[in-house]
Amino acid sequence: MKLARLPHRWNVTPKEAVAIQLRLASRVLQTRSRKRFRLVAGVDAAFSRDGERCIAGVVLWDVGRREVVEEHVATRLLTFPYVPGLLSFREAPAVIAALRKLRRTPEIVFCDGHGLAHPRRFGIACHLGVLLDLPAVGCGKTRLIGEHRLPAHRRGSRTLLKSHGETIGAVVRTRDGVRPIFVSVGHRIDLASAARIVLRTAIGFRLPEPVRRADRLVAAFKRCALTGR
Repeated sequence: MKLARLPHRWNVTPKEAVAIQLRLASRVLQTRSRKRFRLVAGVDAAFSRDGERCIAGVVLWDVGRREVVEEHVATRLLTFPYVPGLLSFREAPAVIAALRKLRRTPEIVFCDGHGLAHPRRFGIACHLGVLLDLPAVGCGKTRLIGEHRLPAHRRGSRTLLKSHGETIGAVVRTRDGVRPIFVSVGHRIDLASAARIVLRTAIGFRLPEPVRRADRLVAAFKRCALTGR
């Protein structure tokens, strides 16, 4: 997958990182989508046990065939400290390295994290969406900010996630009686479309299949690195 030259460096101070987020947040587009996405890239990241590297995985998923098209892992040395709200500066370099390995370009990217449901409306799904210039969706397992009511217990039920009266995401039940996930716009999609494609790809588990498989891919890589197998 070919990517344009990135508009900023990753080795910056937290103050510079906040300024980058605020600048790039103005580029995020919320656009209604009628497209039936087929190639979905799910990305996830974790950290090595010594805390020195970020490990990222990408799984390209064919929604129609319900099968993996490609999967890749990449690692990068960590150069940014842990700061709440600035996680993309730790994870995105490795995620982008993994995405560069794709032979086919995804039509949309799912992130295990947030998009607009972020204090500066620029979570990792927004960051990746803007840098890749692709539709992107945040699929958070936990709430970062905002208030909401719990959706009904049936799969497909949803409520709105709001912050100071502004809608920043949706709380979506992907399985009957299972904890919901927090869906938010990353880039070039609207919230209703984001919730629909998340439900289309959540085929038996709480997380959308591309993200779930990316999580498993990273976990398997960490185990192999630990055991040397």
